[in-house]
Amino acid sequence: MTDLDELMIGASESLCTAVRLLRRYADCDAPVLIEGETGTGKELAARQLHYAGPRRARAFVPVNCGALPDTLIEAELFGHRRGAFTDARTARAGLVDHARGGTLFLDEVDALSGKGQVTLLRFLQDRCYRPVGESQSVQADVRVVAATNAPLESLVRAGRFRHDLYYRLSPLCVCLPPLRERGGDVAQLAQHFLDQAARRMGAAAKRWSAQALQRLRAYAWPGNVRELENVSLRAFLHGSQEEIGVAELSLVLPALAAAEPAAAQDGAISPFTVAKARAIATFERGYLTELMRHSYGNVSEAARLCGTERRQLGKLLKKHGIDGRDFRQGMA
Repeated sequence: MTDLDELMIGASESLCTAVRLLRRYADCDAPVLIEGETGTGKELAARQLHYAGPRRARAFVPVNCGALPDTLIEAELFGHRRGAFTDARTARAGLVDHARGGTLFLDEVDALSGKGQVTLLRFLQDRCYRPVGESQSVQADVRVVAATNAPLESLVRAGRFRHDLYYRLSPLCVCLPPLRERGGDVAQLAQHFLDQAARRMGAAAKRWSAQALQRLRAYAWPGNVRELENVSLRAFLHGSQEEIGVAELSLVLPALAAAEPAAAQDGAISPFTVAKARAIATFERGYLTELMRHSYGNVSEAARLCGTERRQLGKLLKKHGIDGRDFRQGMA
């Protein structure tokens, strides 16, 4: 798993720009910050950096920052000696030690608490750490790659993230594009996921119908590549024929069946009512996606922000197949 082309699939200019940056940064040992919406493949990009660089033969250690409790964050990252605290019955190495010579991937770094941010900042300043209960510091040999769902610069301006930690994490930065901005990549990825499902199950290959591909391209994909992968797998399982059409899409995600395909490529003009409905649907999906991203998937907060009733907003979200869970941070 060393070729970047094998890890990220697509030919859109926005994706190619991100991949070019990943290639350029792979041989550099400076920290990298990867920004992107939920489901855009941030861990995949971090693995690209690792496996394309000189540390590829050593460990890639992912850390879910949102799951690190304040009381144990130092012990989890730096390890501890026996008896350092009540439950420390044996000595244990930390995640930084497990990543020695390799890459430490800090996922959802924006979910770190104030204490967690201070702990990480202190470590990044000199790359030294002290296991809990020990008196001697240890020099770390790791490359740090961090990822965030929310732009850290905006969190810094809002006073929710330390500016000094932000600068330590972002000497190099890559922004992964959402799937809705990747054009023809949708069809390529969708077929890839069907082929993947066939291999996984030892079943015959399947393909999408032209109409189904139109619906896939027209959908806003709030859950990005991860959502497309899940939808493709479910469609593969529901499809009884070699070709998967709109009928199968309506079973796995009703909003996909309702998505209006783009205008014909032959220059034909759609009827006014059809074009108007398509424009409204596109606006609604885009607006709701941005609204849920801003409220981190909290429907009540989203309703307050847009000035509508929670029940009405819930109906719109269901209509477009947008799930608030796809936008939540620090819960997975």
